[in-house]
Amino acid sequence: MEHSNEDTLKTAMLVVAISGLGVGLAFYLTAQSDLARTIWLVGVVPVLAVLLVEILRSLWRGEVGLDIVAALSMSAALAFGETLAAAVVAVMYSGGTFLESFAEGRARSEMHDLLSRVPRKATKHRDGALVDLPLDDILPGDRLLIRQGDVVPVDGTIASKLAFLDTSALTGESLPVRTEAGGEALSGSTNAGEAFDLIAARPAKDSTYAGIVRLVEEAQKSKAPMSRLADRWSLGFLAATVGLAFAAWWFTNDPIRAVAVLVVATPCPLILAVPVALVAGLSRAAHFGVLIKGAGPLEAMAHVRTLILDKTGTLTDGRPHLVSIDSHSGIEEGEILRLGAALDQASKHPVAQAIVAAAKARGLPLPVPSEVTEMPGEGLTGIVDGRAVIIGGHRFVTDRIGQMGTEHPEIGAGSVMAAVGVDGQLAGHLIMADRLREETHSMLSGLRKQGIERILLATGDRREVAERVTEHLGLDGIRAGLTPDQKVLLVLTEHKRGPVMMVGDGVNDAPALAAADIGIAMGARGAAASAEAADVVLLVDRIDRLEPGIEIARAARRIALESVVAGIGLSVLGMVAAALGLLSPVQGALLQEAIDVAVILNALRALRISPALGLSPTSSVMETSLTGVHPK
Repeated sequence: MEHSNEDTLKTAMLVVAISGLGVGLAFYLTAQSDLARTIWLVGVVPVLAVLLVEILRSLWRGEVGLDIVAALSMSAALAFGETLAAAVVAVMYSGGTFLESFAEGRARSEMHDLLSRVPRKATKHRDGALVDLPLDDILPGDRLLIRQGDVVPVDGTIASKLAFLDTSALTGESLPVRTEAGGEALSGSTNAGEAFDLIAARPAKDSTYAGIVRLVEEAQKSKAPMSRLADRWSLGFLAATVGLAFAAWWFTNDPIRAVAVLVVATPCPLILAVPVALVAGLSRAAHFGVLIKGAGPLEAMAHVRTLILDKTGTLTDGRPHLVSIDSHSGIEEGEILRLGAALDQASKHPVAQAIVAAAKARGLPLPVPSEVTEMPGEGLTGIVDGRAVIIGGHRFVTDRIGQMGTEHPEIGAGSVMAAVGVDGQLAGHLIMADRLREETHSMLSGLRKQGIERILLATGDRREVAERVTEHLGLDGIRAGLTPDQKVLLVLTEHKRGPVMMVGDGVNDAPALAAADIGIAMGARGAAASAEAADVVLLVDRIDRLEPGIEIARAARRIALESVVAGIGLSVLGMVAAALGLLSPVQGALLQEAIDVAVILNALRALRISPALGLSPTSSVMETSLTGVHPK
């Protein structure tokens, strides 16, 4: 609401300033100069009042900005009767603040997904019936029903025989976890199997997911906003401007020369060039599927030297893929996959769905199974094309076909295996794993060329899994088994070396994304919490979009700097001319307008930035539409 009010005020300022200047000029051209000056005055005063209030607020915060020059030029122009010059400066200033506001809000949308994902109610067993209660009414020891697809509302222990939990949002583990009676279930995980009962271990406010929400809020509060590029030069430019204006007045005894100097010095090249170039950069980045939430994050991307990457869903696809088929009993590999996938069509299990997807990708026909029985978290049995098929864990299958003790192939860390039995025989095994993204190697190489000096992996997964997946990536370090708060600590530790960029996709990454100088979320399939906390969202499910995103950010910042240097250089020449009496206040204001136009045209070159990676905006937009993810 606060940002909305500020945007409305800045829009109103621009409308008032433009209206005052335009209407006043109309009366001036009809020889009604007194009325014109009154209208110009009416158009300037509201803008000047808002500006003075903002300057007082900035001084209260200990900040000194170039807005002071704009206030001085308008005030001096009004004081010495140069109302037209004051009106022109008012339009320049209000236009600059409007564009800056637009830059900050260009790509930012109201994302409340983190908080909206927190369950508001829980289903409790009471006197043989089920009742829905507010989450705050749940006490330790309460028995809750967690339906399939539900987010676990509080930390607790499994009271049913078996539960199948998707903990990827909390731990980064891509494969669902089988948890037996008495095992722990963390709030924020999702029930990926059949409904189960949970005994609450602690109140909702003390549970894991609530802690993650608090971490995000605290990290966001601790991250100071980027200061405007213009303000970094404010003190020196302000001192030079006031000094030159005072000297012109002192040595010539002509206050109009001081007014002319102040008008020419109004730092609109600084106020305008930076937001225009950065807005253009924001727009250009969006063409390539990189949604940057404001001009500040885009500028910060240009300074990043350290990159911290999550594993699951970031470096890897975050989904199990079929990597090999181990055949027994002389049955062809394709037939093993076809029969197993046909039966798995009856299951919502993530591994089962991955097996079905692998079969369809190979063009295998999948008949409809019959007489299907599923043991949640264990496996399925049924009839496929008249053959008795069973698929599930190795022990589940061998126990039911009477081949207990049968050896199974060795699988690597982070992999999962499904056994397939056909007509009472062990037909083979399907080996699944979360694969490294194809574009990862080239992406990391490109980021090194972009100036990223240090690349680390931060994951909640086991170390052996992380090391296997990233074996040949040439990372500068691996941090495994991290909790959300440990990821935040890693970000803060690395910050001592310089600006840090964090990339992740799960709820467990959200606090670290918020704590980093730049947080980047995989928005196409990542958790809503990470998109909420991040400064940048990759709208397409391709991590290699990082490289063009950084390239565009650096190019946009470079164009902004070029515009600033050229604009300020021309302004300084104009100030000297004004001090020598070669420019009147109105002429100085018009000169400054010409400089502004040149600066804006140069800044708009950022719209034509072409990343060297060779990606086309058209293809990125097409991919975005296919993912179904669009800026809100």
